[in-house]
Amino acid sequence: MALDSPTPLATAAQMQQGAFADLVRSFSLDALNEIMVEATRACETECQRRLAPFVGHFETHRCQGIDPDEYTDTANLPLDLQGALGRSYAYAMGASTLVRHVWLNEYAPLYPEYWTYSNISITIVRSYGGQENLVATQFQGPEVDSGHVWFNLGKFIPIGSLARVTYSAGYTTVPADLVRACKYMAAAVACRELDPMLQSQHGHDPDKLEALAVSWLSPYMRS
Repeated sequence: MALDSPTPLATAAQMQQGAFADLVRSFSLDALNEIMVEATRACETECQRRLAPFVGHFETHRCQGIDPDEYTDTANLPLDLQGALGRSYAYAMGASTLVRHVWLNEYAPLYPEYWTYSNISITIVRSYGGQENLVATQFQGPEVDSGHVWFNLGKFIPIGSLARVTYSAGYTTVPADLVRACKYMAAAVACRELDPMLQSQHGHDPDKLEALAVSWLSPYMRS
């Protein structure tokens, strides 16, 4: 069985520094690494979004959004070669209105400059039948602050079509407040690991630590 092994929001080395060093000193490095992974997933579960870098994430979306410049009365609108060919094909297939937009579930709620998308693969499953694998030159985005993908003007994507999207993304530089939240969450996990009866360890109360983690995570929570 494959192990869940994300890049943690805070590292074992960071946990071994500062106020929590005494709390985690009895854990082996492997055990502490596991705690950091658990804390990272707990942070993501609390926020209901991905935060740590991930690979090969898959989503399916119904394409949406008809732009006014794609209606049939705009035949004289200047287009590049790709857009002109795509529109001609759409007219030949009897599709006078096309959709152009998809919003991915995962994007940077804060600090978009630290977020990275890569390895984006999009397959359009047309409501008219058939499908097409898009190349990078046939769409714009995803935008790091919204997850917006915008298909190029003239692509043959009729209303009701689906987009199957596979991509990698996440905070390749972790914002400092997420590091702090992960450390608080890891400290709560460590306390409960040391004492399942939830007694405080070395002055650390797991419930208060988890509440602190949640308070630091609140700006990242999905609304």
